[in-house]
Amino acid sequence: MSTIATTDATPSNISLGDISVSADNVPPLQEQYYGLTPEQAEFFKQKTGISEDDELKRHILAIQEEAYKVAPYPCIMKFIFLYLPTRLPAYEDVVKIGRTREGAILLDIGCCLGADIRKAVVDGFPAERTIGSDIHPEFWELGHKLFRTTADTFAGHFIPGDVLDPAILSIVEPFKAVTDSPEPELKSLTTLNPLHGRLSVIHASNFFHLFNEPKQLHMAHALAGLLSPEPGSIIFGGNRGGHEKGTVAEMDSTMEVFCHSPQSWTELWDGVVFPKGHVEVETLLLEVNAGFWYLLWSVKKL
Repeated sequence: MSTIATTDATPSNISLGDISVSADNVPPLQEQYYGLTPEQAEFFKQKTGISEDDELKRHILAIQEEAYKVAPYPCIMKFIFLYLPTRLPAYEDVVKIGRTREGAILLDIGCCLGADIRKAVVDGFPAERTIGSDIHPEFWELGHKLFRTTADTFAGHFIPGDVLDPAILSIVEPFKAVTDSPEPELKSLTTLNPLHGRLSVIHASNFFHLFNEPKQLHMAHALAGLLSPEPGSIIFGGNRGGHEKGTVAEMDSTMEVFCHSPQSWTELWDGVVFPKGHVEVETLLLEVNAGFWYLLWSVKKL
């Protein structure tokens, strides 16, 4: 799940990617948005060790409050950070890669508290082959607090940083052949650049719509350079979408975000980011609420 932002915050203006909100006008948290599906309830009870519904709710609300103080993203207010990747059509392919591909690595870009990684690990992706990345390292620590783990008890890795910074993630051309150079030690990485051409799975949800159209293209190029050229390697996620690309208002907010349509999103990946015909792009546009459209998507190497 994605919560990346740039760091140009001021006392009066908080920057959430290209979206900004006045520090004096941050919406208050509203408990009414809380609610777990049966799948989520089972997962969070299992991973936290909290079996009682009210106690689990109090635990999650306390974590939410801390996370909202770090950065007041709508996805934190509305508990979207609790969503699981099983909602994404490509998730079955991700689980298969984690279980069967030797040396597979999964990156969750804009990982927030890391629920997507935790779920992938439960479903068979080796924890030591997973990496979360976010501009807010506090989120990863809050993830440990949410799931009641430590760096010693959960083997997933974390790389903090602003992925628009070339020192953290530079743009390179998509790899045409599997690299034969030695793999870097994942636990020692401080930047994503040594992973160019090595990632079997990249997850990016609620991430792209934080940025304007040129920066979305930049990020697509940057992630493409990380993807392994091995057939079946995949970038997948979900973000705001629409029948036509353009700027739309965030639900229940004064924020505006840039959204792609299924057609423009497909054309971006197949023909601009990757050479035409080198990837298979699948999209599904869903109306979550009246007038609120969400785009589920995957980009798979052929």
